[in-house]
Amino acid sequence: MASEYKRSISWIQKQIYEYEPVYKIHNPRAVNLVCDATFYGKRKDKLGTLVFKDSITKEVLIWKHIQSETIKDYTYLLNTLLELGYTINSITIDGKRGLYRAFEDYPIQMCHFHQKMIIQRYITKHPKLQASKNLQKILLRLTSTSETIFTKNLDAWYEMHKNFLAEKTINEVTGKESFTHAKLVSAYRSLRTNLPYLFTFKNYKHLAIQNTTNSLDGGVFSPMKMLIKIHRGLSKSLKLKMVDDYLTRDKK
Repeated sequence: MASEYKRSISWIQKQIYEYEPVYKIHNPRAVNLVCDATFYGKRKDKLGTLVFKDSITKEVLIWKHIQSETIKDYTYLLNTLLELGYTINSITIDGKRGLYRAFEDYPIQMCHFHQKMIIQRYITKHPKLQASKNLQKILLRLTSTSETIFTKNLDAWYEMHKNFLAEKTINEVTGKESFTHAKLVSAYRSLRTNLPYLFTFKNYKHLAIQNTTNSLDGGVFSPMKMLIKIHRGLSKSLKLKMVDDYLTRDKK
């Protein structure tokens, strides 16, 4: 760059460090929010960014750099958008605990991809227990089925396996009792907790709500992390400036 611009290296470095991302211009309107956070860099750096995107226009609307993902950060960005004059039609989230209550005034869609990943963590991708296999079959139809049919199948699954789920094991050392199939119980409870938010995209068809946060995960975060990786070695401040610049210009 020094050769291209016929300037000294120190001058180039100064321009880079003094660069400020362009100001985000807002166009308040009705939006369908897709919200999620991502973290990058070394774990000790605790560098992350919470992003709200409009799934209608594919525009990144607002973001906040964070050290950890908190409900307070989500509500801060939501309130900022409202103050700017936006109307919130719906919100698609990953099911983080506490968000349902924080966003209770709006139609909430739980991300199907995250729901499937949660269940997979509990029962694995290739479950061995028959009850887990049966639950997996129900989950595989999540996107293609209706809320009524999904609920009916989940109820039937529970009735079939409730005695199995209720089995307890006593720890010989502590004497404490716990579910023998604790992970399967947790998988079932996850679906029960999120059930009221899994079919919002079908219950409000006229809003064209996204049923996943994939437009952020793959459409924004993946390219952003690749950009950061290419420019490894940047200071924290420069890294955050680069993220700001990327998100200001992103319309994917």
